[in-house]
Amino acid sequence: MNRLLYPIVASALITIVPFLLTFEKGQDITRGLVGYECFALLLLFVFLKDKLPTSLRVACATKQSMLKNLVSVVLLAVVVVALFAVAWLDLQNLLAIKGWSTGWYGVLPFATCGLAIAMMWKVKPFSASAVSFIIFVTLFAHLFALNQYAAQPLAQFPIVDYMSRSAPRPVVRDSLSESFKAKYFTTDSATITRDFVDSSKTNVIVLVESWGVPLDVNRFAEQLRIFDGVMMQVGAHHRMYSRTRTAEREDLIYSVKRDSVGRRDTVFLPQALRKQGVRTLFVYGGDSLTQMRNKYIRNVGFDEVFYGAGNNGVRSDRESAILLDGLLSVRDSALRFVSWTTLDTRFPLQGFDDPYKIDVASVDSAYSVRLTETLQLIANLAKKHPNVRFVVQGDHNPILSPLKFQEKFYKRWVPFVVLN
Repeated sequence: MNRLLYPIVASALITIVPFLLTFEKGQDITRGLVGYECFALLLLFVFLKDKLPTSLRVACATKQSMLKNLVSVVLLAVVVVALFAVAWLDLQNLLAIKGWSTGWYGVLPFATCGLAIAMMWKVKPFSASAVSFIIFVTLFAHLFALNQYAAQPLAQFPIVDYMSRSAPRPVVRDSLSESFKAKYFTTDSATITRDFVDSSKTNVIVLVESWGVPLDVNRFAEQLRIFDGVMMQVGAHHRMYSRTRTAEREDLIYSVKRDSVGRRDTVFLPQALRKQGVRTLFVYGGDSLTQMRNKYIRNVGFDEVFYGAGNNGVRSDRESAILLDGLLSVRDSALRFVSWTTLDTRFPLQGFDDPYKIDVASVDSAYSVRLTETLQLIANLAKKHPNVRFVVQGDHNPILSPLKFQEKFYKRWVPFVVLN
């Protein structure tokens, strides 16, 4: 057991000395006491050191022994170089946190590793199985202690820290950039529809499938140019869930109350507007069974619902826009409230069904074309019916698309545009 103290102390020397020499009062750095990689390399050093010949005569006795001894020397040299390399990475990790250059600190790995090797030179060797067992137990001891007291870990992992520090950083997609916030209105509110519905006129609520806020502000600006001349308000809001069916209901909430026993009672806009004599309609180009719309849309309170038509039971966004145009062109005094969920940009896109053979650039191009076409249809309707208020929103970012394409959009942030 006493033999085990030497590699522990030696690896602690390599890990702690650079930390103490770069320590500043008030800094808050969680750091292990023993360098795990250094500890493992020192155990291997002791194991391989025992394989070296005791004299030159023994080393050169036979060709077989010469080859065996040469391999031992090479492996021992590799372990020593690896020990210096790990110590150097550990130092660089510390200096990177501080923002300091290497300078004279560069001598520390050579000094600490030299002392560690000198400490280990006379230590009796461990067997290969003992080395493996000690490394395994040490790792689990570290993990167990970390669960008990995370403020002071037992082991430090310089290689892991270096890889984490030097690896490319993923783009932050959870929160909008400051440049976007400075240019557009943003909110966490889920009451966009309720806030912008004009009860004095006919309203059309459009939920655009897979329309998320792109990281590229210029891409978003290009999409908004489609609405030039009819756009009244533009911005982005945050979705709690990335589901179309949730967005459909969320956008149509009028009020939420809880009774004395805590049960939730939700009143939807179509229900409230029907009581005011407004005719309420729902349009979706897909099948009524998709996401069980045949059940929950009925409960929202629409007077009429229009689902997909044709041989395949699907109505394209262009066909839905024609249907909507007809509904808005009826010459009577009744006000209407129409909710339209688009379909053409729903993933997987047609022609991209095989997830293993998808070219991201092709998906991007196809998506952009279809989204532009759908937004243009909405803009044309708004221009043709200037007395109708249009509230256009995305349901979620393209969550079912290839990951590389998803990374072009903010998570759970969707655009909204108010027209007329």
